[in-house]
Amino acid sequence: MIVADDLSWSYGSSRVLDAVSLAAPHGRVLGLIGPNGSGKTTLLRLLHGALDSPTGSVTVDGETLASLPPREAARRVAVVVQEAGGESTLTVAEMVLLGRGPHLSTFQRTGDEDRRVAAEALARVGASHLATRSFAGLSGGERQRVLIARALTQQASHLLLDEPTNHLDIRFQHEVLGLVAGLAHDLHRTVVVVLHDLNLAARYCDDLVLLGDGGVVSAGPADDVLVPELLEPVYGIGVERVRTGDQLHLLFQPLHHHQQQETAPA
Repeated sequence: MIVADDLSWSYGSSRVLDAVSLAAPHGRVLGLIGPNGSGKTTLLRLLHGALDSPTGSVTVDGETLASLPPREAARRVAVVVQEAGGESTLTVAEMVLLGRGPHLSTFQRTGDEDRRVAAEALARVGASHLATRSFAGLSGGERQRVLIARALTQQASHLLLDEPTNHLDIRFQHEVLGLVAGLAHDLHRTVVVVLHDLNLAARYCDDLVLLGDGGVVSAGPADDVLVPELLEPVYGIGVERVRTGDQLHLLFQPLHHHQQQETAPA
């Protein structure tokens, strides 16, 4: 479990996050949602230690992240961020093997066990057939699968992803998030994912943290957070909930000018 307590961050004089707290348990997908500039990616970076909050703390399974040596932190938390990868000369197999770094000593080379773990990770994401391909030559969906496989090769119990569906077509969006949800539910991993698309969040996230105006507007089960009275003031757009079977869908429409004034945060 990852627990964040009273996190904050500013870029110069601009306060992005203030007194943000959350809990991400094992076996569930926690989505970070909110409009552009609400601090989703900044919060994710605070959760895995790329940024150090001047207030509060982040704990991973009861131990503060700041107290963990970098190698130990990497054994517990794996991160998938947006990467161009166009300049990489590595094959897919070599890229995935990089995930074994936290388990190797400084001058230790990868061995048969490392290659076995990497091969299993590629199989898990359905990308074994790509092993000999150049990473730079992959499509966006293929590349995301490989980056997730690299994270799995770390064998970390916590997986953090920054907009893993960015620039993917609709098929690969669902394939990648279905894979991510399976990692949480089937392997009992902690998964935290930044998402823009609220309908994808509704389908694949168990819990959500809605960010706005520098803080947490709402946090809880996805069905409780994705309601018009919470979303409309934050996003400034009309929201209607529709159900198809057991699946929630959100429909959006511009608010009239007087409605925007009424719902705008004070």
